[in-house]
Amino acid sequence: MTLLSSERSAGRKPDSEPPTADDRVYGWQTPPIETAPPAVSTAGQEAIDLAAKAGLHLDPWQQHVLRVAMGEKANGDWAAPEVCVNVPRQNGKGGVIEARVLWGLFIGGEQGILVSAHEFKTTMNTMKRIERLIRSCPDMHKRVKAYHKTVGREGIELHDGRELRYVARSRGSGRGFTAACVIFDECMILGDDAMGALAPTTDAVDNSQLWYLGSAGIGALSQQLGRLRRRALGALESGEPDPVLAYLEWSIDPHLDECPSGCTEHDDIGSVESLRKSNPAVGYRLQVEKSMHRRLTMGDALYARERLGVGEYPADEAETWQVIGEDAWRALADCTSKPADPVAFAIDMTPERSHSAIGVAGASGEATHVEVVDHRPGSGWVVERACDLQERWNPRCWVVDEAGPAGSLIPELREAGLQVISPKARQVAQACGQFYDAVAEQSLVHIDDPRLATALAGAQRRPLGDAWAWARRGVSVDISPLVTVTLAKWGLGAEVEEPEGAPNLW
Repeated sequence: MTLLSSERSAGRKPDSEPPTADDRVYGWQTPPIETAPPAVSTAGQEAIDLAAKAGLHLDPWQQHVLRVAMGEKANGDWAAPEVCVNVPRQNGKGGVIEARVLWGLFIGGEQGILVSAHEFKTTMNTMKRIERLIRSCPDMHKRVKAYHKTVGREGIELHDGRELRYVARSRGSGRGFTAACVIFDECMILGDDAMGALAPTTDAVDNSQLWYLGSAGIGALSQQLGRLRRRALGALESGEPDPVLAYLEWSIDPHLDECPSGCTEHDDIGSVESLRKSNPAVGYRLQVEKSMHRRLTMGDALYARERLGVGEYPADEAETWQVIGEDAWRALADCTSKPADPVAFAIDMTPERSHSAIGVAGASGEATHVEVVDHRPGSGWVVERACDLQERWNPRCWVVDEAGPAGSLIPELREAGLQVISPKARQVAQACGQFYDAVAEQSLVHIDDPRLATALAGAQRRPLGDAWAWARRGVSVDISPLVTVTLAKWGLGAEVEEPEGAPNLW
């Protein structure tokens, strides 16, 4: 399987989409992001047919997931011992779990199955649905010895000793249990403690599977999901499938701040096509108009995450300091350094407007001093603080990216009398390149501010033409402090009307 890049970019409908002769709009039934090891056969159809016998009739996308995830090698083993399904909420991933569990109990002969979720009530809901399906099918129900509902012993036991267990997610849950299949529901909240307790339960079982099902990443809590997603994207980029992972994700690739008008490489969060691309249940259990109205309720950032699958995924410790090495950055620290006139300031804020930052740059001997002046929640404080700094420093300019989140502050800043310049996309790339080169050439100094160090440790690059810029989306840290000092340094050499001199009072 490969990334459906042309469809993702151009918004074309995959061939497996259901017909729309009844004028209904349907979601994409195959995901924009998919990779899996090669398989010669699949047990997925058995799971689909068994679910239907119990009264669970699966959507085409759910059937597609099962066929891909339950692919088999020539010797009958799983082609993908690990499976991850990343799809926005309310699309029906529970049906995939139920079908997979029924197959494992009644066809696959799996000796043990574990189902866990972040919230135990989610697991209990799954237990009730599976029990209801089994009871509705006499051929299955007669093979059940007991439906255990005692606290700490929840599950289903068959007469031949095979068992399904529902467990809470904790450091010790699942220890001492052996399973052929472990299902992690709500995997966007899954850390190392739960993984350490549950994943090894399959190690002593031949031909076992780990399943991860959840919605878009929510930052630091999505540690394991982030790892799986990076593996999948790495496989797609290299053209070689991950040898053990089947990964299916329904999401969009939203427009960047720098996208030109008419951009066809990214998706508009307000379009019906974006809703279809990221929600396979559209036309089955999700309504277009009602779903899109959630944008008004939730705001763009939350709507993009919860309904369109635009997640935030943390980097592993080994993957931090990816752009500028920690040793190189720490070597430039000088806690006694101060910027000399003329200075330039810059303002930036996070895409969701949760935090804003002000940075400064100025000469410090033969080097350039960069510093985070202020960094606080929200944005209501920024203009007042900028006016105070303007009066005290009279900088040569204020740099604000008009296409970025802080661009909305420009009219108010100019009305207050500040000299604001806004770099174009190519100049933003130049600023990032100049900052990087200054670190490499050791012509930059800083005061070892932890806010700036944290931003750099989690920073990533995004392509911008033939160059690159700091990635605002998809990173687990607030990089606004880093953006401000990068733009402020660029502002020292930008063409502006030089302000009259003023005493250094800061």
